[in-house]
Amino acid sequence: MPLVHRYSEAEVPTGHGRVTLVVYRLGAREAGHAEDRAPPASEEHVAIVFGMKKGARLPSGQGPVLVRVHSECWTGEVLGSHKCDCRAQLDQAMGAIAEAGQGVVVYMRQEGRGIGLGNKVRAYALQEQGADTVEANRILGFGDDERTYDVAAAILDDLGAMRVALLTNNPAKVQGLRAHGIDVAQRVPATTEPNPHNAGYLEVKARRLGHER
Repeated sequence: MPLVHRYSEAEVPTGHGRVTLVVYRLGAREAGHAEDRAPPASEEHVAIVFGMKKGARLPSGQGPVLVRVHSECWTGEVLGSHKCDCRAQLDQAMGAIAEAGQGVVVYMRQEGRGIGLGNKVRAYALQEQGADTVEANRILGFGDDERTYDVAAAILDDLGAMRVALLTNNPAKVQGLRAHGIDVAQRVPATTEPNPHNAGYLEVKARRLGHER
């Protein structure tokens, strides 16, 4: 597992209730180092934690922790783009975890299945010419899904969430977390309603990437 450390924490009121935001940076914290430089976005990831006080860990011995490992989606979450279901899945996950009273959304800076925002928009342009989401990635020289789950596993380890019920439709997330020591005791479907703009995209994810529907 890679080294991560808590860089900053604060409690924040949200539409789903009060959460503790924990910003993680990669690597070990150096004693006496102010760490005031602005790192690349990919070096900072965020845990949105329900049911945990600042500076603490989640209580153990209460069964699997409800967790969503969610990749950043600027187009969906900021613009409200209808080309994907990311914003709906994030909102659904936060609602489910709030209702459970405890759990985590690990918000990973892995835009566009790990290829970054610029390349994601380039992939969108290829999709306008007829490529599907998988073909577009391959044309640009990327794998079907470039995301990794070692950092997410390290964050869950730090939070005390080593046994989880994972909110996902993606079997690769389950396998990725298990490969890095997280006990995924249950997969919880993250179902959303398709729209005319993303129905084909969701069908391709199911057919070519093995996502559950």
